[in-house]
Amino acid sequence: MAHFAELDGNNVVTRVVVVGNDIPTAAGPLGSNDMHVDGEAWCINFFKGGTWKQTSYNHNFRKQYAGKGYSYDFAKDKFICPQPYASWSLDGNDDWQAPVTYPTDTTGKHIIWDEAGQKWTATDFDNVDNKYNWDASALAWVSA
Repeated sequence: MAHFAELDGNNVVTRVVVVGNDIPTAAGPLGSNDMHVDGEAWCINFFKGGTWKQTSYNHNFRKQYAGKGYSYDFAKDKFICPQPYASWSLDGNDDWQAPVTYPTDTTGKHIIWDEAGQKWTATDFDNVDNKYNWDASALAWVSA
């Protein structure tokens, strides 16, 4: 199956649809032609307009599988995840990174980003009453 993302006027994905691989194109069946414009043209005709880009369920092209709310960068020809938090920025690979590096000690912890405190926090998997803050300079968890 081929997957296509519909983009709004700001190049944000509004939906992703599945199209059969057997759809004929000028270059053969759709399933044999990843990122072929004929598939996008087929979506425009079938859905009566819109802007469409093929996306790869297996992440084989255009960086990653598109989802609702992702954006498409025409210059880079890739889909980019929505920004998870206001403080996060894109790195050179177009992945969102927190202003504090992710903890190196992850064993037995449920780790979450605290946007208000600009820090990583955690609880133990086996006891959620045990709360921690990540000390990035010491590379260790400290009791909260």
